[in-house]
Amino acid sequence: MNSLPLIYRICRWLIKAALGFYFSRIERFHRERVPLTGPVLFASNHPNSLTDAFVIGTSVPRKVNFVATVQLFRWRPCRWLLTHCGVIAINRVRDDPRAMRTVKETFEACYRVLERGEAVAIFPEGITRDDPMLQAVKPGTARMALELEDRHGGKLGLKIVPVGLTFPAKDRYRSEALVNFGEPIPVADFLPGYAQNRHERIQALSAEIERRIKSLMVHLPHLERARIVEAVKRLYLDRLWVGNTVIHEPVTPLSGELLLTQAITTAVEQAFEKHPARAAEFVRRLGHYETTLRKLHLSEEVLTHFPERRRLLRQSLAWAAAAILAAPIAIYGWIHRLIPYLLVRFVVGKAARVPGEKTHVSTATILTGLIVFPVFYGLCVFVFHQFFGWKATVIYACSLPPASLVAYYYLRELQRLIASLRAAAVLLGAPGSARTMLAWRSELIRLIDAERTEYLAAQAAAKGEPI
Repeated sequence: MNSLPLIYRICRWLIKAALGFYFSRIERFHRERVPLTGPVLFASNHPNSLTDAFVIGTSVPRKVNFVATVQLFRWRPCRWLLTHCGVIAINRVRDDPRAMRTVKETFEACYRVLERGEAVAIFPEGITRDDPMLQAVKPGTARMALELEDRHGGKLGLKIVPVGLTFPAKDRYRSEALVNFGEPIPVADFLPGYAQNRHERIQALSAEIERRIKSLMVHLPHLERARIVEAVKRLYLDRLWVGNTVIHEPVTPLSGELLLTQAITTAVEQAFEKHPARAAEFVRRLGHYETTLRKLHLSEEVLTHFPERRRLLRQSLAWAAAAILAAPIAIYGWIHRLIPYLLVRFVVGKAARVPGEKTHVSTATILTGLIVFPVFYGLCVFVFHQFFGWKATVIYACSLPPASLVAYYYLRELQRLIASLRAAAVLLGAPGSARTMLAWRSELIRLIDAERTEYLAAQAAAKGEPI
């Protein structure tokens, strides 16, 4: 870490701090798989624009160079900063079709970095997308890796580390993120026969990269089933944690949820393939259940706690008491937070290519917030200091970031409290409706149970294990 260039270290620290404010938690799973020395190509899925690069770059204790569109290098100060941070410009077809000769230059720039024993991160899908599906992996990563390893007669020791990025709610402030590192792929293993049949070897390595990345994320081959997977998670995830047959190693909460979600996705795909009529009936019942929940303004959380009415009442009273006690801090926080918050939201809205796009939200929020909040808070501290001494000013300055977080959480929990109280009033005023909804929920869980039992039996039979 100490050998990293000063500008890189400063930028890395600033980005890490900004990520810490945007995300409530970033889990790094299997970080020990990342080689600390030698040339490495990180190959990752690309669900969240520039934030993906920020998360990977701050997740490993070594310098990571990134390939980025040449559009970012048009402004001279930005070009200077990016170059000193190890960012390599690449010209895509949509950037300038007449300048595609620069692709070869980009490859050569990457080769020089890797030959120095450094790391380069690439997103082989080529574009970032909102949907939870890995796009076709382009052959450029495999071609670059094999060409470089071939130049060195298979002795360079280049490794490709697949990375799976998961953002359960990437457009929501204080959400979570998971960086899942896979086992390194020695490029030299795919070199035999490269001189005779380059295309075949490139395709083989590309297919392996794609397979490894898919194993590190939730990949939905049929996007229309994403709602079904999410619904099964809400209904059944707690049971899977208790009756776990998927996880066989110590895991962090998000990585464990990823593994269980992958199992749910596989089971859902198999159910639609082998029992389409049964799957269609489940979807019909699920739709009826979810529509009724929305009409009654109910959440899964409130409904499942309905049988414990005293607990529901105690919880609502506790939330109300916390809302009263925390109100002064929240108001103080929002007095200082409102103006920069509105500026950030304005920039985020302008940054969207299409209305409702989620891939830009975290990146625009992080980059804009990194400028707007420090500048605004700095102005507040400057004005405060004109009237009070240094001691009071230091205390005031230190209070602003935590008060801002308290203000955010207060508003979020207050909205939950209001929704919970409204839902509790509906449930307590119409207990018959609540019991009906619980019965429908139990039936959905029973259908999932039956499908799961059959799925596990089929897996056991395929492995030749006793059922």
